[in-house]
Amino acid sequence: MLPQKQAEEAMMSSLTQTMEREEGEEVIGETSNFSFKNALWHGGSAYDAWFSCASNQVAQVLLTLPYSFSQLGMVSGIIFQVFYGLLGSYTAYLISILYIEYRSRKEKENVSFKNHVIQWFEVLEGLLGPYWKAIGLAFNCTFLLFGSVIQLIACASNIYYINDHLDKRTWTYIFGACCATTVFIPSFHNYRIWSFLGLGMTTYTAWYLTIAAIAHGQVENVKHSAPNKMVLYFTGATNILYTFGGHAVTVEIMHAMWKPQKFKYIYLYATVYVFTLTLPSAIAVYWAFGDQLLDHSNAFSLLPRSGWRDIGVILMLIHQFITFGFACTPLYFVWEKVIGMHDTKSIFFRALARLPVVIPIWFLAIIFPFFGPINSAVGALLVSFTVYIIPASAHMLTYRSASARQNAAEKLPFFIPNWTVMYVVNAFVVVWVLVVGFGFGGWASMTNFIKQVDTFGLFAKCYQCPPKGPPSSNHTLHN
Repeated sequence: MLPQKQAEEAMMSSLTQTMEREEGEEVIGETSNFSFKNALWHGGSAYDAWFSCASNQVAQVLLTLPYSFSQLGMVSGIIFQVFYGLLGSYTAYLISILYIEYRSRKEKENVSFKNHVIQWFEVLEGLLGPYWKAIGLAFNCTFLLFGSVIQLIACASNIYYINDHLDKRTWTYIFGACCATTVFIPSFHNYRIWSFLGLGMTTYTAWYLTIAAIAHGQVENVKHSAPNKMVLYFTGATNILYTFGGHAVTVEIMHAMWKPQKFKYIYLYATVYVFTLTLPSAIAVYWAFGDQLLDHSNAFSLLPRSGWRDIGVILMLIHQFITFGFACTPLYFVWEKVIGMHDTKSIFFRALARLPVVIPIWFLAIIFPFFGPINSAVGALLVSFTVYIIPASAHMLTYRSASARQNAAEKLPFFIPNWTVMYVVNAFVVVWVLVVGFGFGGWASMTNFIKQVDTFGLFAKCYQCPPKGPPSSNHTLHN
């Protein structure tokens, strides 16, 4: 066992040195030639990764979680948040392990990634072959595509609470153009200041919702009747599945780190912080408004207009721009690789090459402006596979042989005593998400989504907007 252990340590040491040589040259540049630009623009530390994960994990979905509580009920809402938060952290851990395994194998073949960003589908191809690459590419790209669509829809929904002189579809046109400027951000290295600001913005908004709901108090004759319909129950559950399934960009965030091996538990630490935002705000808003939330998928819509609320709306708009960039950047990388522009050093030419990616996102946001219901549909049909089923299945297949387990680049985590337990946990993730998330969740979310299409139609000009009436100081907007 001693020679084997020494061999493993030597392999990981070699991997560490190679990663630090390729990724760490920029660190040396920063320390020897410190500049304000580097401090704000160029990140790759474990702290940067934590901010990226925490900021990206909860964006507009923060505003829909009270809506999910009105479908699930208080107890189920809390349980599902904690359960899916931990489950998401576990599968993010699996993805990080598979990334290290893939990269260690490639390092043995003397493959350099100095001018290449490793992506999830490439990890699957390297470990399991071309069919898994196709599966990973299809699910990951589709999820990120609709994740970007959701951010545009949320921008239009939120700005309407400040300015209703334009309909939501027009606001979608405007914010589509604004979000297209993310083509100029080269990679996740360059999201350092944006991740920091984004997390501050969601922190403000979450605590605004909490304090404003408590200060408002319960509405007259408030009712908390959930759960009372199976369709609503599983729709709410899949929205929470979507909430903690934001690690479709895990590999890209890891690759942007100077020492990717440190990522393993970062997503868990980020999730613990996110709990301090999502649980208090969802509990407080649902406590105050109860069943009224069933017809108000955006929590802003039930809180009285004030300067504090307007600040929250503006901050969420900025954060949605950041999250749009997070979701779109991996799509930009894929497109660059397809057209042969991925190694181009000119930011301007890469930006021009990326623009076609934004057009279908813009178009889909105009077709399906269903803020809230679209989250659950994406969660059930795409997130369930992209960030839960595929990573757990890929991990089992990668280490199915005794030799693969013996030569694994990373040891089992401290909370898993042996490989049998690891396989049991992975199998549970696959079965649970397949049956509850994709099966029941897919049925419920698509039933609700189709209902929205039948009620409002495609290309809805102003989804769930109240009828225009005479101006009033007490005018309350609905989403």
